[in-house]
Amino acid sequence: MTRAVYVAAGEAGSNKGVVALGMVEALSRKVGNVGLFRPVVRAGRQDGLVNTVRARFGLDLPYEMCVGATYDDVHEDGERAVGEIIARYRTLAARCDAVVVVGSDYTDVGAPTEFEFNARLAADLGTPVLNVVSGLARTATQIAAAVELTSKELAQHHAKALAVIVTRTTGTIAIAHDTPVFVLPESAALRAPTVADLADACDGELFLGDEHGLGREAGALMVGAMSLPTILDRLVEGATVIIPSDRAAALLPGLVAAHTATGFPSLSSIVMTGGRHLAPPVERLLRSMSIPVPVICTERDTFETATLLSEVEGRFTPEAGGKVDIALRLFAEHVDVELLLERLAITRAVAVTPLMFEYELLDRARARRRHIVLPEGEEPRILRAADVLLRRDVADLTLLGDEERIRAKAAQLGLSVDRAAVLDPFDPELRERFAREYARLRAHRGMTIELARDTVTDVSYFGTLMVQTGMADGMVSGAAHTTAHTIRPAFEILRLGLVSSVFFMCLADRVLVYGDCAVVPDPTAEQLAQIAISSAHTAEQFGIEPRIAMLSYSTGTSGAGADVEKVRVATELVRERRPDLPVAGPIQYDAAIDPTVARTKLPGSDVAGRATVLIVPDLNTGNILYKGVQRSANAVAVGPVLQGLRKPVNDLSRGATVKDIVTTVAVTAAQVVDEPNHAGRAAATGPLD
Repeated sequence: MTRAVYVAAGEAGSNKGVVALGMVEALSRKVGNVGLFRPVVRAGRQDGLVNTVRARFGLDLPYEMCVGATYDDVHEDGERAVGEIIARYRTLAARCDAVVVVGSDYTDVGAPTEFEFNARLAADLGTPVLNVVSGLARTATQIAAAVELTSKELAQHHAKALAVIVTRTTGTIAIAHDTPVFVLPESAALRAPTVADLADACDGELFLGDEHGLGREAGALMVGAMSLPTILDRLVEGATVIIPSDRAAALLPGLVAAHTATGFPSLSSIVMTGGRHLAPPVERLLRSMSIPVPVICTERDTFETATLLSEVEGRFTPEAGGKVDIALRLFAEHVDVELLLERLAITRAVAVTPLMFEYELLDRARARRRHIVLPEGEEPRILRAADVLLRRDVADLTLLGDEERIRAKAAQLGLSVDRAAVLDPFDPELRERFAREYARLRAHRGMTIELARDTVTDVSYFGTLMVQTGMADGMVSGAAHTTAHTIRPAFEILRLGLVSSVFFMCLADRVLVYGDCAVVPDPTAEQLAQIAISSAHTAEQFGIEPRIAMLSYSTGTSGAGADVEKVRVATELVRERRPDLPVAGPIQYDAAIDPTVARTKLPGSDVAGRATVLIVPDLNTGNILYKGVQRSANAVAVGPVLQGLRKPVNDLSRGATVKDIVTTVAVTAAQVVDEPNHAGRAAATGPLD
């Protein structure tokens, strides 16, 4: 049975999109397929909230399936439009485990009141209602009256109220009501438009610059009708400067230079009015330059453009990732999500989807609140990931590099990393401290304090020594460095024994653990057993019950030869050392994961057909396996996650996306083990060779 909730507001400007996003995220943690449905949308353009949710949560649903009718349809024939809305909703619901329905936007749908229309529709769809009431510019008494009025309206039309959510409040309020009431404070960041919002408002298009900048929040508006020196004196952080295109040749190069220069505020965008009036040589010159700030061109004149832009408020679009992060954090901090899901009778699904696993990782990291060092502090993807991690309170962060350059780069990209610490590997005090620690740890290898002083300024060594000395709980690097460069210091400083790795393979309905697909080329039977035990421990850390399959080209006693014998011996070693762990081997992949095949090839096994931890015999097999499953089954591969270190260090692919980096930081934070006096014990033990 599909569970659904209807998000309805009593007026415009209620921020019900925040509630919709929060509910989609909450449901995505519990069930596999979540849908979003908008009964009424504007004609002629796609709905921004629908596309934002589809992009953010990876909904495998076409846009057309997520919308019902247009406002024009409702005006033309309301009864017919409602019938079409209900039919379309049922089609969507048939494909989903849960659906969030988001009511109309107060542009007049032809009913006596728009809230009445939404209340009737919620009753027709059989969906309980989250009653969203705006607290903006209202006293507590006025808010209570609005809650009472809308609640009566719902009851009158036989719509069931799930809870009341009061948004955009500026003070503490308490409302007594017969359903739960939650209060979301006003957020200036949500109210601020993005550059994409400004471009849309003036019918502009991106003329020059990076399209990633379209998602940046826009600050103050400034009309550049003065000389360049006067404009430069009046710039403020995050400003959008409006200039006439016939003066662009004189003003644009100076504004771009100011945006990138130290000591000047960074701009959110530049808007050129009056169309393109650039001489061809000037346009060629500008296009040949690296322009990191979006330059929007509009045919409208300066006065009209300034008037339009001054009235724009923020909205949710796929480009506004930072705004979505703020909305999700706001909802999670102020709404008892578990209570809402309990009232909706949502229980956790048996299957674990990639999105559910991703949210579990973030929840684990957020609950543990670890400190992670990111050595590649000037890399744009690292900065974008840091912005996301800090907005969502996933971890505390330290970025390595020159602080002035890092903060200037973040400002140019429109990112907020103010809450991250920044350390310079050439800091004299830390350089000396780390050099002495590294020389002590590597003295048996002939390391001297003089050589160590040079070595520890390398960001990978510096970051690893932060972990070693307790200044950080873990490290994530590799977006701009090779794997060897990232993990060599960890091998020297943090290694406990055999270092291996796993990938979390997020399939459509489950998460499997593959090991080792990245580190040990051709493990012995002894090493293979250790990899299996370590992988089982890693699986347990992330809430996956370990059932170990020792993979081979044969199952049970059906094959012979050195390769099979290695797996057979490794399986017996696992049983001897960890009799509590369910393990089967040698076993073929199909027998490990397919219950039907397992009943034929290895009947009676408590692992066959149900394996969750799959151990490959060598790196060649592992690399082929995980990449084959990743591509052919459209699986999400999270890793490699290193194991066998005293404290976690994880490597990124140099092609890692921002999402990959965020996930890897969450994994690293979740790997941290609480041990009293752990750092002291580690230092006394020293590294292994």
